[in-house]
Amino acid sequence: MTIKLIATDMDGTLLRDDRTFDYARMENLLDELDERGIHFVAASGNQYTQLRSYFNPVNPDRVTYVSDNGALVMNHEEVIAESSITNEQIDRVIDWNNRVNAKLENLIVLSGHNGAYVSNHATPEVISMVKSFYPIVHQVEKFKEIEDNIFRFTFVWPQGVDVHQYIQQLRAEFGEELHTTGSGFGTVDILAPGVNKRTGLEQLGEKWDIKPEEMAAFGDNGNDLEMLRYVKYPFVMPNAEDFMKVRVDNLAVNDNNHNGVLDTIEALLAGAFDDNASKIFDK
Repeated sequence: MTIKLIATDMDGTLLRDDRTFDYARMENLLDELDERGIHFVAASGNQYTQLRSYFNPVNPDRVTYVSDNGALVMNHEEVIAESSITNEQIDRVIDWNNRVNAKLENLIVLSGHNGAYVSNHATPEVISMVKSFYPIVHQVEKFKEIEDNIFRFTFVWPQGVDVHQYIQQLRAEFGEELHTTGSGFGTVDILAPGVNKRTGLEQLGEKWDIKPEEMAAFGDNGNDLEMLRYVKYPFVMPNAEDFMKVRVDNLAVNDNNHNGVLDTIEALLAGAFDDNASKIFDK
């Protein structure tokens, strides 16, 4: 077994529910990965600035980032790849929302180079919630007047709403013009066509000459599926919804609240996949 790149989702995967992880173990693990020449990648729907902040306790420069669900790929502050959506596409998605969800109040968040953007009609409570995921939040009168590269258009529906129906509606409306995916917590992300976490790994693989057969990845939600199907060693978290567990062959050793990603990486490095030893990961 040869692994040269390990990628992990964050929320519900590497992060515990309190949005932390075991920093001491991670630091030791990064040391071992460095010694073996293995790249560690955080692949998340989070913005780049937010994503880096999670790794401040272990030095964020030791990690490569696939942020905004693949729309921005960064390594040591170098832009490896970026894909934005146009103002015209943003307008059309907003028109769709006004037409389909006229009586349902959902939150729109746009993620760009210079921060996140929400309506200036958003309440202080909503702004506080958004700031827990986006370090920089701008309130605007009109989304179409934003002067920034927008990587991701996010809908946040009220708790309890089944977002899968809206994912299907958006895919039917826009086809392959835009990429639509669920990101958990009642959110739906819309990205440039063909953009997802897999494309981020493809771009890194091209840069570093790493094949998918030399990659492992961890995830828990629908926006991880392309990435998990791309790599040779995919792991779904035990805390993931059932639809993920029937689509991915291997379960991580433990759930996100019990160091599942760290435990599984350590097992991989110890040879758990050598000589048909993968049975310990079977569901």
